[in-house]
Amino acid sequence: MKKILIVAPAWVGDAIMAQPLYRRLAARYPAVQIDVYAPAWTRPVHARMPEIHATIDNPFAHGSLRLLQRAGEGRRLRAQGYDQAIVLPNSFKSALVPWFAGIRTRTGWAREGRSLIMNDTRVLDPVALPQMVERFAALAQDANQPLQRPVEHPQLKVDDASRQAALNKLQLTADRPIVACCPGAEYGPAKRWPAVHFAALARMRMAMGEQVWLFGSKKDDEIASEIAALAPGAVNLCGQTSLAEAIDLMSLARVVVANDSGLMHVAAALDRPLVAIYGSSSPGFTPPLSHRAEIVTLDLDCSPCFERVCPLGHMNCLNQLEAPLANKAIEKLLLLGAHT
Repeated sequence: MKKILIVAPAWVGDAIMAQPLYRRLAARYPAVQIDVYAPAWTRPVHARMPEIHATIDNPFAHGSLRLLQRAGEGRRLRAQGYDQAIVLPNSFKSALVPWFAGIRTRTGWAREGRSLIMNDTRVLDPVALPQMVERFAALAQDANQPLQRPVEHPQLKVDDASRQAALNKLQLTADRPIVACCPGAEYGPAKRWPAVHFAALARMRMAMGEQVWLFGSKKDDEIASEIAALAPGAVNLCGQTSLAEAIDLMSLARVVVANDSGLMHVAAALDRPLVAIYGSSSPGFTPPLSHRAEIVTLDLDCSPCFERVCPLGHMNCLNQLEAPLANKAIEKLLLLGAHT
């Protein structure tokens, strides 16, 4: 049996985009054991990927070298007898643990001079592989092979019992259609649709008899509280759920409205109709991977700028993107769903 260790990304959205790689490895090696080395907070995502055998917590924070500790981690993993490691992050540091573990084949893209400690590095052609999901999936193949297209969309599996437990815990019901809104974006405010627009959309949907649930971490509670105050009846779940519970509850949504964020990728992988709102970023590199997604963006001359904070101080790319545009996208998705 082939045993592969995946050094996985730390961001939830990136972790989801790695799932097609796992599916391709499972198809290529029918008896493969795929273990994922990843930060603990991504466990709920990996737990919903049936191709993964086990998740091993990566204790190293972003930017942390801790060379002696990485050597210790490598010695600990050496006993597992992995045949191959596939390193998805591009940093030199991320390749150290597989090297210290003495894993025979260490695969990844040639970045930061890490060809010194990896023996199966690939040279990236960003034109041939413009999307992150493609760059991950290509590592399931031998070097110098063109990517086998199309790349499958990520898929997360949800357990009915866990979903019901989350409903019971939060005293929620799915007796009316649910609009899930995800107002956060870890990267920065230039990716966050303003609360006033989310609230206006929430009022529109609630007037049609739908529920509006706001999803996010504790960091998103401030903007979610503002939305809930402007749209009485919207349920603020930010900071009230674990990531696992958020995934399970979002799977019930009739439609999801999200910024370019980890939860946007969660919604896409759950195959929920999705309105993805883009401001400072671009769907070219990390689009929502779903056939049921509508991208809403103004395509201003100053965007995408890829900045965390608007360099011009006006954030017109999101301030001028008002609720009726997102609502129109919702109606388009629901109409398409009615005819499929």
